[in-house]
Amino acid sequence: MSATETQPDSSYFLRKLHSFTGLLPVGAFLAEHFWSNSAALVSARKYDDVSQDLQTIPFRLIVEWGAIFLPMLFHGGYGVYIWWRGKSNVSAYPWVGNWLYTAQRYTGLIAFAYIGWHLYTERWLTHGRSTYATVAHDMRNPWYLAFFVVGVLASSFHLGVGVWNFLCKWGLAATARAQQAAGRLGAVVGITFSVVGILIILSFRLNWHPFAFYITK
Repeated sequence: MSATETQPDSSYFLRKLHSFTGLLPVGAFLAEHFWSNSAALVSARKYDDVSQDLQTIPFRLIVEWGAIFLPMLFHGGYGVYIWWRGKSNVSAYPWVGNWLYTAQRYTGLIAFAYIGWHLYTERWLTHGRSTYATVAHDMRNPWYLAFFVVGVLASSFHLGVGVWNFLCKWGLAATARAQQAAGRLGAVVGITFSVVGILIILSFRLNWHPFAFYITK
C-alpha cells in the first residue's frame, strides 16, 4: 500500500465544510440581511433604525468575524478553488443536474464578488453608518443599480441550488423522491430571495414603501 493511500482525504472534509458554511452561517447571514433590509419597505426611518440597532449589538466585531466574515471568506475562497479545478461536462451530458452545477459555480463567483464589494462599500467605507439616503443616492447610478440586481439574483440562485446540494450531499435527501422535494425547496428559496431582493432595490430606487401603513400615528 502506498503512502498516499494511507493519508486521509482532506478534500472530502473541506468540501463538506464548504457545503455546510454555504448554508450556515453564510446562507443564514443572507437571510438576516434581506430581512433587516426589508425595513426599507416600511419607511426610510425604519431602515435607519434597524441599521443602527445592528451596529450597536454587544460583541458586534466578534459576531461579525467569527460568524460571518471568516466563514464567508472560506466558503468563497474554496468555492473559487473548486471552480478553478473543476471541469464542466454540460456539452457532453446536458442533464439538469449538470446545468445547475455549472450555473451554481458561475453565480457563486458573481455572488462572492458582489457580497465582498457590498460589504466593502456599505460596511467598511461607511463604518457601518450607511443610511437609507446614502443607499438611495447610490441607486441612482445605473451601473450601481445593475450590479445590485445581478448580484441579488446570483446570490439568490446560488443559495437555492446550495440548499438542494446540501440536503443531497449530507444524506438528508437520499431517495429520488426526497431529492425532488429538496429541489423544489431550493427553487422556492431562490425565487423568494430573488423577489424580496428586487422589492428592496425598488424601494431604494423609487422611494417606494408599500408597508408604510404599518407605522402608527
